[in-house]
Amino acid sequence: MGDLPCKGCKGLCCGPVPISERELRHIKKHIKKMPAKRRDSLKNQQRFLGTCIFFDEANDCCGIHPVRPAICRAFGHHQNLVCFRKPEAASAKTYYPDEKAVGTLSIDFTWKDFG
Repeated sequence: MGDLPCKGCKGLCCGPVPISERELRHIKKHIKKMPAKRRDSLKNQQRFLGTCIFFDEANDCCGIHPVRPAICRAFGHHQNLVCFRKPEAASAKTYYPDEKAVGTLSIDFTWKDFG
């Protein structure tokens, strides 16, 4: 999770998460390759309303970290995506997505869209 103090946040900063078409394809591919036991564990967790459907409450981390969306990679490092626990990490200017969002995880895309 880089240099941000993400442990203990329970994913409260993780959502809703806008994703592009490319990110959607990468996530679907990643979920499909995930062992069934791991996928089911992640899928069946209770989460705070609005928290990303891929936040792993049981392990207090991102469940799709290798393919997390660009906004998640940028979070905490840009002035408009400040981490409230480490605001000094936001050294970059305003974050602007490189690709157009096709929807939002937890709202437009839920577990039913990922098998």
